Amino acid sequence: MDNDLALLHQKVDTLTEQVAALTSLAEMQQKRQLEFDELKQDMIPIANHMIKLTIDELAEIGHEFEVEDLFFLLKRALRNTHLIMSMMDRLESLMGLTEEAEILGKQVFNFSIEQLDELERKGYFDFAREGWQIIERIVTEFDKNDVRALGDNVVTILTTVRNMTQPEVLALANNAIGAMQEDPLTTKPISAFQLIKELRNPEIRLGMARLLNIVKALANTPTH
Repeated sequence: MDNDLALLHQKVDTLTEQVAALTSLAEMQQKRQLEFDELKQDMIPIANHMIKLTIDELAEIGHEFEVEDLFFLLKRALRNTHLIMSMMDRLESLMGLTEEAEILGKQVFNFSIEQLDELERKGYFDFAREGWQIIERIVTEFDKNDVRALGDNVVTILTTVRNMTQPEVLALANNAIGAMQEDPLTTKPISAFQLIKELRNPEIRLGMARLLNIVKALANTPTH
């Protein structure tokens, strides 16, 4: 009798737990249903507004758009899936190339900064600044007529510079400068007899001949 009563109580407890679980589940289901109803009530105005906007937009399109066009577009997209995927792959590759170019650009920029810093330390910028000041002085001191005259005579100037840089001319100029820098052999006045005596020296006669050639050239130079 006691065992039957204990078994009955156990069954009652189990049934009570099941009823409580079902009640809790029902409450949760009811709560979810309420939340869904609230969400539905909130979404209905939004959906209506979206439908109205869609209708208005389609009304603006008018007869230019047909449903068949949409299906045709979808079918064409499906036919060209491989082409679309290939384009996307190329786009991804291009994006990767852009990233690599950005990295390379940073490296080039850093290298350029280092080179400019080295040039500044070596004085290139100071040299260029001074050279620019020379150019400004030339522009200030000379007008367009001087520049035109320079252009007309640039061939003559270059020819003169080329002749002046010949080895024999440079050697002659160097010897002349060295002779002027040497100390005189004597501080006594040189007489005419001594000069005539010096003319017996072959080097003196050669120098006098060259001097006469210079005088002749000066005499034959046209003047304006």
